[in-house]
Amino acid sequence: MSAPSPPTQRPPVPKPVPAYLATSSPSPLAVDQALYTAIAQAPRTLSQEFTLPIRSGRAWKAPAGSIIRISTPEGAQVGDLNIWNADNPRERFWASRTRQLHASHVSTFDRLWSCLPYMRPLVTIIGDSLAWYGKNEQGGRVHDLLGTRCDPYIRSVLSNGNQYDFHCHSNLTRAVLPFGLAESDVHDVINLFQVTGLDAKGRYYMSPCPAREGDFIEFLAEQDVLMALSTCPGGDLSLWGFGENSEEEMIKCCRPLKVEVFQLVDGDLLSRLGWQPARPADYRGMHGMIIVEGESQAATQV
Repeated sequence: MSAPSPPTQRPPVPKPVPAYLATSSPSPLAVDQALYTAIAQAPRTLSQEFTLPIRSGRAWKAPAGSIIRISTPEGAQVGDLNIWNADNPRERFWASRTRQLHASHVSTFDRLWSCLPYMRPLVTIIGDSLAWYGKNEQGGRVHDLLGTRCDPYIRSVLSNGNQYDFHCHSNLTRAVLPFGLAESDVHDVINLFQVTGLDAKGRYYMSPCPAREGDFIEFLAEQDVLMALSTCPGGDLSLWGFGENSEEEMIKCCRPLKVEVFQLVDGDLLSRLGWQPARPADYRGMHGMIIVEGESQAATQV
């Protein structure tokens, strides 16, 4: 049977509506902004701090209710971030669902969600010094969920077997080994400080990072988390390429990233504000498997 001939013109399409919208305020998708602003502005004390050198990776834990700041101390630099539940690495960041629930690029008051069957926020963004960036003249935006980490496998595929061991995937792999995790635990990232978009043909592109010295993004940990960060070997992406000498060229635009973890001075503030750690989705989890005869029996099982 042959396919029908294409129509002479494309049928009209109604104005698109986001697939996932908050049905109340506040909601899991539209947080109480006053509450999170109060948390962001509350006095805090530094509990952990380190600077991540160029082309490296490091992992750290942060307890629920802590604030994590990632910044660009020397200027523009992209960072690839992974997040897990601190006690259960099966619960980890789900980039594609976060993209569906919020947007292709995220900013203040958006959340980074975990995978099934947990389906809860890992962190909420409570500060973003690049929130002003918006959409540039090419349609690009910052803090990317469209793409993923660079890796040595696609490097080998696209460059005639060329080997390089310090892509973000490799940096993250080394970073999590001391925490009992392995390469298979590394997952799709959020590309912090990275500007990306889709061109007229729907192809992914990256633009130079707009971050300046001291720019930052801040997260509130909605549960106990393990985080891992890579300083991308592409640096600020102004010299990105897959040529034979690309690593030597791109190192010219590589800079460190800084990580700080804070605790609120007032240990009771979160509870007084009504904040609670995120709980897993309460789906009963049977997927119809107790329904031997199918949907006709489902009503008796609810």
